[in-house]
Amino acid sequence: MIRALYNGASGMYAQQLNIDNISNNLANINTTGYKKSRVQFQDLMYQTLKEAGSATSENTKRPVELAVGSGVKPVATQRSFTVGTPTNTNNPLDIAITGDGFFQMVDGNGDIVYSRDGSFKIDGDGTIVNAQGLKLEPGITIPADAEAISISSDGIVTVRLYGSSDSEEVGQVDLARFVNPAGLRSAGGNTYEQTEASGEAIIGTPGTETFGALEQGWVESSNVVIVEEMVNMIMAQRAYDLNSKAVTTSDKLIETANNLKR
Repeated sequence: MIRALYNGASGMYAQQLNIDNISNNLANINTTGYKKSRVQFQDLMYQTLKEAGSATSENTKRPVELAVGSGVKPVATQRSFTVGTPTNTNNPLDIAITGDGFFQMVDGNGDIVYSRDGSFKIDGDGTIVNAQGLKLEPGITIPADAEAISISSDGIVTVRLYGSSDSEEVGQVDLARFVNPAGLRSAGGNTYEQTEASGEAIIGTPGTETFGALEQGWVESSNVVIVEEMVNMIMAQRAYDLNSKAVTTSDKLIETANNLKR
């Protein structure tokens, strides 16, 4: 009965974390380039009361074991990097990646961070930055007298200056990809950080080999599907209810045992 109390409590904690994760997915349904995540669980240690193969008589053996588990634990949040639906913005500095890859940006500490959020701006120096002011890497500066900006599917950035009919190249947008993108650390602000689990960043040109091409004037929407998340939330809620009932039932059994002497 005491074991059931702890098992139910571990299940309630696990499902609470599951609800927290689902609510975060729903909260970011309109976040550009957001990638949904799901919680993964594992069962805990088992207490083996009778081992499989142990003798039940002189000539017979037990075909299966008698064991009782110790509950559940959350072990990981697996992030899904499926491509979200592209949304047209007609903004020349918005870029969507139509396949694998991450934009590279320089954070405040001078380290490289990675993002699928391609909604870029121009700062006071003409440098292409994201909404937080992080500079695109490699850096690209747009001339102050630029009349039009064009970004090709392979990342070449060209501008047409006022009074000129010719275009000139001002930079190249490179992409990074990882052997295990799920191993990236979520750093907030639509950015990820490289870890030992993700492996070293592989830099390449958009639209070549395994890198996705770029689409100017589009952004990638969140890959959260409302219906899926709502179904997952209902399942998590029911699982939480069931675990709470296990705790309540165990408490009643303990109460009954305590009252036997009366």
